[in-house]
Amino acid sequence: MTTHAPVFSRRHKIHFSECDPAGIVFYPQYFVLFNDLIESWIDALLPEGYHGVIGARRVGMPTVHLEVDFKAVSKMGDEVWLSLDVERIGQASLTLAWACTGTDGVVRMSAKQTIVTTSLDTHKAMPIPDDLRRAIEGAAQDAAARAGEN
Repeated sequence: MTTHAPVFSRRHKIHFSECDPAGIVFYPQYFVLFNDLIESWIDALLPEGYHGVIGARRVGMPTVHLEVDFKAVSKMGDEVWLSLDVERIGQASLTLAWACTGTDGVVRMSAKQTIVTTSLDTHKAMPIPDDLRRAIEGAAQDAAARAGEN
């Protein structure tokens, strides 16, 4: 089995507001959690962060494809790891793999997301900005190097 280091991850405690009446994560909340994770990741990659890319530069990053597998429940109070990996980086698109994994190592949910960079003025696809591309590629290389050390 290959040791793997995610490109970006953080620990998260499942909150009451993320759960349905059965006390488990209401599935759309995973999309909010992972959008927040991507925003935190870009904040860590670029000095102006996600807000600078979206707000100041007017570069959109909409999801154009999403595949999701729900494998186990997450309940209020559970501690989980939210992680993302870069699967592919193209000219104007990026495919990420997400995982929500319990501290027990059980994958609760996983997904593949394709994001396209767009102009928020024209809503047409545009190349991934060079600095963002370099930062993403660097983060992926760093994760691969960390995995190789284990």
